[in-house]
Amino acid sequence: ADSAAGSNFSFFAPLLPLLRGVRMLEAAALVVLVLVVTIRVVYRWLSGRCNSSTTLDGKTVIITGASAGIGKETAKDLAGRGARVIMACRNVEKADKVATEIRVATNYRGEVEVRRLDTSDLASVREFARKILENEKSLHILINNAGIMGPPRREVTADGLELTMATNHYGHFLLTNLLLGLLKKSAPSRIINVTSDSHDYVSRLNPDSLNFERDDYTSMTAYGQSKLCNILFTLDLTSKLQGTGVTANSVHPGCVSTEIFYKGQVTLFAWVCGKLFYLMGKDAKLGAQPVIYLAVSEEVEDVSGHYFVDCKDTPTTELAQQRKLARHLWEASEVDVKLQPHERFY
Repeated sequence: ADSAAGSNFSFFAPLLPLLRGVRMLEAAALVVLVLVVTIRVVYRWLSGRCNSSTTLDGKTVIITGASAGIGKETAKDLAGRGARVIMACRNVEKADKVATEIRVATNYRGEVEVRRLDTSDLASVREFARKILENEKSLHILINNAGIMGPPRREVTADGLELTMATNHYGHFLLTNLLLGLLKKSAPSRIINVTSDSHDYVSRLNPDSLNFERDDYTSMTAYGQSKLCNILFTLDLTSKLQGTGVTANSVHPGCVSTEIFYKGQVTLFAWVCGKLFYLMGKDAKLGAQPVIYLAVSEEVEDVSGHYFVDCKDTPTTELAQQRKLARHLWEASEVDVKLQPHERFY
């Protein structure tokens, strides 16, 4: 019997290292799971929230990219406060379905409309603005939210602009300029530019090569540059709005799990970020809170030209604070979008 037992032990002996390895993997997986859950809980717990009870009855709001993610959640919140929300979206069919969802979710508290806008297409921006100016008597809040991650390879639009810059910067730059007159007429009013902390990784900006005509292109470089431009645009815009009753601020919503990481041609980096943000970041409702805060909070009623993270005024990079660079960006952007004299309201 002892001989048989020894024989059986000898049979399992080679498997012992494998079993130990499995146990180590299980322990490592448990540690990773606990770490992920801890980061998720702590990050969400520390995230800023808008506690303002401000109502928006009689106010008109435009939100670009409002058919999903942060834009959708912002539209839902502001409509719930009684605002008339105009969802400016490229995919009208999708936006119409979302608009119906928002109306039902808010018990038809406010009004929700859908208008077509493709911020990567300057003709679309001008047509959208033309219809707004024809049909709207006032505009109290403009939220420039639409955006894309940079495609793997440089793409150029029909206007000769790099696609990421066109969508994230130029389209909103032109739209804001075209609507400035109405915003001033409706003062007090607010402009909120949704940016990202990805601008932190941009070490230089060449206003003479904004579309990477002479600079090397990568997906993240294009995205980071476009987000830096959002902040610099806000900075120079603020100087042009002094005394008008119109404020402009930029906001980083945080690490938010949205469909931006999976739209268009997805890079490996964007896919990985999307999965990590899903596991450890904010959901769209929580990501919308800093945007909503800037749109409605009494605390920022007279604040302009600032950068916000988690509903807090936050220092940004030295590059993003250079007023001379911001002015050069504005001048270059005017040339690139072919801004006409009758389209200037500053």
